[in-house]
Parts: sequence; structure tokens; C-alpha cells
Amino acid sequence: MGVDRGSTSVQFDDFLPSMAKKLGAEGLIQELCKGFQLLMDPRAGRITFQSLKRNAARLGLGELRDDELQEMMREGDMDGDSALDQTEFCILMVRLSPELMEQESHRMFEC
Repeated sequence: MGVDRGSTSVQFDDFLPSMAKKLGAEGLIQELCKGFQLLMDPRAGRITFQSLKRNAARLGLGELRDDELQEMMREGDMDGDSALDQTEFCILMVRLSPELMEQESHRMFEC
């Protein structure tokens, strides 16, 4: 995993494509849901900035600065409530995987 400190962009090794190959689509979604459970605030039922900050080290994200964590939250927050629900989290994880997105876009056109 690499963190580009020269900008607000954070770069990570992309393991989702290999996970998708190994687990299949349903298995990948189940694993993403487990990741969501690790990061969410149990009282809120969503990932908040504080829960992400508190639990980020569990997923190897402990070295990220507050502004980088906040950018992740902003990028995934589709409804503007400053938190990520399970759907927003899963969509964000897939969107952040360019290789997985490319594989899936090609699959849409296969007969």
C-alpha cells in the first residue's frame, strides 16, 4: 500500500480484482459488507468520520491523516449526511478499483 503525500489523493494496492476472481461477485460483496461492519459506528449503523478514524488501522489505513480520511468520506457520501451507509461504502470501494471497474464494463458487453 502506498500513500501519495504530495496531494490529497491516496493510492492503495488494488486487491479487489483478485478477490472478485477468487470469491465471485457475491463473495466480494459479502467481504465488503464485513469491512463495513469493522468500520461502522455501531450506534449510528453507518461509517462516521470518527468511526473511520478509530477503526482505520484494522484495515491497514492507520497512517492516513485526518484530511485524507475526510476526503474518503466526502467521496463516498452520496446523500450528503456526512456518513457512509453500507451501500455507499460498497459503491465507493468498487469505484476506487479501476481494474475491477474495467473488468466489469467489458463483461457488460459479452454475449
